[in-house]
Amino acid sequence: MSTARVLFNQSVNPFLSINARRLLTPKPELKPYTSLRSIRASSSSSSSSSSSSSSAMVKVIRVHELGGPEVLKWEEVEIGEPKEGEIRVKNKAIGVNFIDVYFRKGVYNAPLPFTPGMEAVGVVTAVGPGLTGRKVGNVVAYAGNPMGSYAEEQILPASVAVPVPSSIDFSVAAAVMLKGMTAQVLLRRVFKVERGHTVLILAAAGGVGSLLCQWANALGATVIGTVSNEEKAAQAAQDGCHHVIIYTKEDFEAKVHEITSGKGVNVVYDSVGKDTFQKSLACLASRGYMVNFGQSSGRPDPIPLSDLAAKSLFLTRPSLMHYTSTRDELLESAGEVFANVASGVLRIRVNHTYPLSEAARAHADLEARKTSGSIVLFPDN
Repeated sequence: MSTARVLFNQSVNPFLSINARRLLTPKPELKPYTSLRSIRASSSSSSSSSSSSSSAMVKVIRVHELGGPEVLKWEEVEIGEPKEGEIRVKNKAIGVNFIDVYFRKGVYNAPLPFTPGMEAVGVVTAVGPGLTGRKVGNVVAYAGNPMGSYAEEQILPASVAVPVPSSIDFSVAAAVMLKGMTAQVLLRRVFKVERGHTVLILAAAGGVGSLLCQWANALGATVIGTVSNEEKAAQAAQDGCHHVIIYTKEDFEAKVHEITSGKGVNVVYDSVGKDTFQKSLACLASRGYMVNFGQSSGRPDPIPLSDLAAKSLFLTRPSLMHYTSTRDELLESAGEVFANVASGVLRIRVNHTYPLSEAARAHADLEARKTSGSIVLFPDN
């Protein structure tokens, strides 16, 4: 669950339930953050000479047209000094999430051109005038708005950055911030998982799925997870799945009913969307919660609200930004995530790393389902 808000940027309507205003949410739309100005790579030398002393050139990934991974271009932009309420951060590690793919393809809206990315950890290099509580050298992380983390350096509102404990590695912090807060919101606030609950987690070996499995297990729930192959099944089992279903070999709906003796599950966490939506609903027990927090296979088809009545089901499409909209909520969510990392409840797998300049390759591998766990980009410099 855009960003940093987030999980999913981003901005989808927070709830779709029996009392929801609509069944499908509109595309989220982001406003550009004006502290970063695009400069043509081919004219970088002349641009540098004309920049003021307070500006510098940094490398970023830019999207000028919507499309496949090939539209991710490696360019130079000019970055200025932070203004009131802002900080400048030199990124050390940058998280890759499926929400980045959604914006690149136009599933979610952002004005062109834009720099993608909803999550990063770095070191503060400058602080805006009058800002207290932040200083140069602080290690901070953020997840969500403003979009633009695929950059060597960026300007951020100080209000979205949270301190990173010294015990947590840069790559781990970048990998867990967005996904971890997404998991926290899903498990502790959207539907509060407790001992005795049975939960179904689709894409259980993915970045968010892995954390959901670990955390739900620690909360005392019976965890059922779906994966695509044996290798991912082994990972899901290590992460606390009591029952792992390889959906390419057997029907997950039928298997869930077999596992639960026909009762169904209390909650489904579905990030797949179109291909699994109907089956996910069918897996629910009476008064169960269908939590759709992604659509890697496409937007689910609409259903009549009356379809929920047979078992008095709840349907929700949450957005992390709506659950971390205040500074206190943000710090509480991030703090719980970091505490669970430090205590060992959450084990973060940074299975794939790429240079920032090769973000297109990272996206291609992510969409081809060649990855598991978390993907992190490291600035080339």
